Amino acid sequence: MAANSDSEHPGWIKHVEPQCSHKTIRRITCLGSGFVGGPTSAVTAFKTDVVVTVVDINSDRIAAWQSDSLPIYEPGLSEIVQVARDGIKNGLDSLCDFSVRWEDGRIAKIKDHNDYSRRPNLFFSTDVDQAIEDADLIFVCVNTPTKSTGVGKGAAADLGFVEAATRNIAKVATTSKLVVEKSTVPCRTAQYIREILSANARPGVHFEVLSNPEFLAEGTAMRDLLDPDRIIIGSMQSPAGHEAAASLAEVYAQWVPRDRIITMNLWSSELSKLAANAMLAQRISSVNALSAICEATGADVDEVSYACGLDSRIGPKMLKAGPGFGGRFVKILSPGLPETHENRSCFQKDIFNIVYLSESLHLYEVADYWRSIIKMNEYQKLRFTKRIISCLFHNLYGKKIAVLGFAFKKDTSDTRESPAITLVSNFVAEKAQVAIYDPQVKERQIWMELINDGGELETMKQNVTICNSAYEACANSDAVVIVTEWDEFSNKADIPVSNLATIAIPAPSPFLQEMMPNRRSRSRLATGSESPVRTSHPISPTNMRKENRIPSIGERLEGLGLSAKPPAAKPRRLDWARIARDMRKPRFVFDGRGILDAAKLEMLGFRVEAIGRASSLPEDLT
Repeated sequence: MAANSDSEHPGWIKHVEPQCSHKTIRRITCLGSGFVGGPTSAVTAFKTDVVVTVVDINSDRIAAWQSDSLPIYEPGLSEIVQVARDGIKNGLDSLCDFSVRWEDGRIAKIKDHNDYSRRPNLFFSTDVDQAIEDADLIFVCVNTPTKSTGVGKGAAADLGFVEAATRNIAKVATTSKLVVEKSTVPCRTAQYIREILSANARPGVHFEVLSNPEFLAEGTAMRDLLDPDRIIIGSMQSPAGHEAAASLAEVYAQWVPRDRIITMNLWSSELSKLAANAMLAQRISSVNALSAICEATGADVDEVSYACGLDSRIGPKMLKAGPGFGGRFVKILSPGLPETHENRSCFQKDIFNIVYLSESLHLYEVADYWRSIIKMNEYQKLRFTKRIISCLFHNLYGKKIAVLGFAFKKDTSDTRESPAITLVSNFVAEKAQVAIYDPQVKERQIWMELINDGGELETMKQNVTICNSAYEACANSDAVVIVTEWDEFSNKADIPVSNLATIAIPAPSPFLQEMMPNRRSRSRLATGSESPVRTSHPISPTNMRKENRIPSIGERLEGLGLSAKPPAAKPRRLDWARIARDMRKPRFVFDGRGILDAAKLEMLGFRVEAIGRASSLPEDLT
């Protein structure tokens, strides 16, 4: 009987075997300290004895990475950075067994069972050239924004930073290196990198280029790095390419099961990242399209999504209706304002990369198909905005709109994909007074996003207030708009509790012990910091030694005698009765994320309008 093709991978895709000949990687340099470079480097250093140096020409960002106030918020990131960057000094070089509970994006419990010492192996620097020279392997994690001018404007990726980094590697390196493309790039970018390196390399210096795309989701980046679904490594299909892939695979194999480390050719690896994001965006646009039908017919989009997700061929993930997956588009409510494409969201940027690639290959029908996903996403944002205006009696002039949440989703400070940017800009165009509150996004970041979206700073400051609490934002407001699904905004009783996770902290190897004294100057603190591991955010290690097969998270939890879903303290919630007392009547709440129990709010006198549910207002008022 023939095997089920759905469960098999193509024959040319291989799981890396440990016996494959390769060079051992001892030093890694990461070019770029953003959302990809910083967390990836932190986890790599944390889980291995490799010396990892993150470099960036932005000295302010590097200073932030060296401080207690990191430039990126991710649950668990600060603890992992502190351990790898500052080290632990308790006297013994042995495995440290920790039990840590993930609850609401924070550590609920941390307990060390053994004395433990660890020297730092994570460093941050602005000395790019020295870091390149020191490295065995270089991660290229620079920005690849959408082009805003010239050929391919608004669709093609701007590879200027990639080319500049590549030329600098070739200029500086005096020994052979592995160059790993981690930035999201169009298919066949690795070929351009290879040509630039080959043409500019010093005599006797050889570069092997790999593609190793990241599959991180904001808010869960630490889990995605510590327990990934897969590690994709693309290489040239040559002996040297296979050896290079095996060297990188050996690094990951120190904490990732080998059956999740997959090698393939360079072009397949590059396209797989674009394809994954495009297909995820496709699911979001599909459920958002269904939400419009639900609102018109009286169906409930959450119930429809649940029914569809029970089909094993579909699954339940990425089927939550919302205001869209972000990105920039023309503000239709305000004709004449310029269209902007800078800092586009990952989903939208990657779809446009596929559109541009398809058109360059004369596959116009393919390009039109992928472009329709963007069109639906723009329609969803516009539709939500129009619904708010319609419910507020077709007039926002002078009305106060409280926007709760500015990050594109909970448990992150990332705003690149946030529909809040578009919604706030549209409200301002309608002359509303907008009050914004987000528990993690900094005020400066909000202003920058609104200005980058085409707004004038002075105009924005006349119409927008950034608040320190949700109560301040909602006071005397005409409407509350839920844009980010932070748990504190919900009034439902069944907020899901994060599962436990486990992390192993390996003891430093003899190589690391030998190397660290020579690199103390690159550490923020001297070797053997007296500072204990902080316990304000989430990590969770267990006593796990290096073996060919690494136990799954579930197996490690069982070994600790811990439940996969332990009871957790309820997150801090808004007092919606207090908000009701301070709002103007009629009190409108627009639930863009499906996190509110409408019946409870209606008992407090709210009129609740939710995406994917029919309006509560009479038809003649909508």
